[in-house]
Parts: sequence; C-alpha cells; structure tokens
Amino acid sequence: MPILTYLNFSGNCREAFDFYKTVFGGEYETVMTFAGAPPEMGVPESDRDKIMHASLKIGDSKLMASDVPSNFPQPRVAGNNFALSYMTKSREETDELFGKISEGGTVNMPLEDTFWGAYFGMCTDKFGIHWQFNCDLQQQ
Repeated sequence: MPILTYLNFSGNCREAFDFYKTVFGGEYETVMTFAGAPPEMGVPESDRDKIMHASLKIGDSKLMASDVPSNFPQPRVAGNNFALSYMTKSREETDELFGKISEGGTVNMPLEDTFWGAYFGMCTDKFGIHWQFNCDLQQQ
C-alpha cells in the first residue's frame, strides 16, 4: 500500500482543496464536515461546517486533509500540519506497524474502531513525524 499525505488546515481546507483541484484536476472521493461527527467528539458548534475529512484523487495519487477543530489541544502551524497516512489490510498489520512506529514516540490517538468504519490511530514517531494508520473494516 502507498503511504499517503494527510494535510491539516485551520479552517480553510475546502478553499485549499478547491484550489488544488483547479491546479491538478481530479475528483473528490470524500468530503465530510464535522456536522456528521458523533456528539461525544465535542466539536464546537462554530466548527460544524469545517472539513472533517476530504479526499481528492489526483491521477494515481490521493491527497487527504481536514480542518483542525478549534478545541484541538495542539494547534496546527506550518511544519506540523501534515501526517503520513498508511492504509493497512488487517487489524493485526495495523497493531504491528503502529506499535513499531510509535515506540519511543507519542500515541496521539490509540488504535480504535471509529464511527466511519475503520480501525484507526495516530501517533508521532521518535523523530517528530506524525503518522496515521487506517484499516478499512468494511473491506475485511
């Protein structure tokens, strides 16, 4: 599986992705706002129209992104506003790779089943690189 880039924005994800679409062409695969998030996520009302997840297919590649909610504990700034995203094929592979890459680093979101149908987690490795692991449970 390819390693994909996941970008984070501070409220202008839709604008950025519309721009990237005019530059590279391609088609949106997914555009979800925080309005679709479960209440336990605690997303502020002011963030409901912001992008929770967008995926733009560009040729053989995929660019993914989201806005960072205003109540997120770590504000996004240039330099820490991206993560490498790895799509795994099984829970076992996800557990193994996530365990290895997060060793000596920080687990930002433990691996868990999500409301969008994935086994997902986020971490920062010991070199300061942000990672996301996503296993699509619907394809298992």
